[in-house]
Amino acid sequence: MVTPQRPLDLFGVEELIDDEDRALRDTVRDFTADRLRPHLADWFENASIPARELARELGKLGVLGMHLDGYGCAGTSATAYGLVCMELEAADSGLRSLVSVQGSLAMFAIWRWGSEEQKQEWLPRMAAGEVVGCFGLTEPDFGSDPGGMRTFARRDGADWVLNGTKMWITNGSVADIAVVWAQTDDKIRGFVVPTDTPGFSAPEITRKLSLRASVTSELVLDDVRLPAAAMLPEARGLSGPLSCLSEARYGIVFGALGAARDCLETAIAYTQDRTIFGKPLAGYQATQLKLADMTLELGKGMLLALRLAALKDAHELRPEQVSLGKLNNVREALAIARECRTLLGANGISLEYPVMRHAANLESVLTYEGTSEVHQLVIGQQLTGHPAFR
Repeated sequence: MVTPQRPLDLFGVEELIDDEDRALRDTVRDFTADRLRPHLADWFENASIPARELARELGKLGVLGMHLDGYGCAGTSATAYGLVCMELEAADSGLRSLVSVQGSLAMFAIWRWGSEEQKQEWLPRMAAGEVVGCFGLTEPDFGSDPGGMRTFARRDGADWVLNGTKMWITNGSVADIAVVWAQTDDKIRGFVVPTDTPGFSAPEITRKLSLRASVTSELVLDDVRLPAAAMLPEARGLSGPLSCLSEARYGIVFGALGAARDCLETAIAYTQDRTIFGKPLAGYQATQLKLADMTLELGKGMLLALRLAALKDAHELRPEQVSLGKLNNVREALAIARECRTLLGANGISLEYPVMRHAANLESVLTYEGTSEVHQLVIGQQLTGHPAFR
């Protein structure tokens, strides 16, 4: 017998993380262990989560918009943000989604494309978790092709009037503001919409089989009247929302690995304790072959994520490189979750263990922020020079 190692220890990744980033990661890991993990099975089973309460706690922890500078944001490294996403998703993808949508979609949209007045008004309170935001881009008939959106904003005097529907919006029913993207006579523009504006509603989507520990909603805009100051002045065209998606996808590159790591560590512990035919399940070759292959994919994904983090910290990360990370790491994380389920046998489908919950969540993560096929085509275009989306 040799002393067992944790999967990522074989890759020496701790040596690639500086002390400050590691300390923040460990703080969030402790938070998930103490505050989140005891409730995850119930939140998932009941499809109910105290989102606003958690937002305030996460704000106090300093992780909402943590990678942004100023306006109450921590201004951490991209590596630190990735590691935090990893720890949150090791608990549950829905919790990482809450933080991603708040920080990388709603807050980033205002931080990158908003006016100084909008930044001052919203970002400090969003960083503190006092104001919850959502991001309205996807529509019932337009997911991978957001440029075809039907939501329209028309000018009426000095005001804007918005009509349309958005779908699959994380945080929608609990949000105080929604960043909504709409067609106009001057290309696609973004708007900051307080959710108490007349004509705005956000019915929650129920009967989900995935991301049950997360609030998912429809947004309905029925003659929603906004002042001119509600428009994000610096965003014009699809580059605005797509830049936000790239920020969120970056967090998923790390986050998916958290879910995979949690599944793999659970499977290793389970096979050590489970006795079959007179010896631990971990002692059989078939088990070790599975564990070795999964560890290899987890480690490769982690090395890729850390490389992308270094590029982002150097302001050199390109969207197609984020596509590489999102495509590989989510796809491999889902495969790991499914394989770990087999090692737990019948217990693998129980909420007493996190594996099936992670697998169900990762089915959604595989699709949102760009399907695997979209990311394959992004990479294919870079390799060939030919766009093949149509």
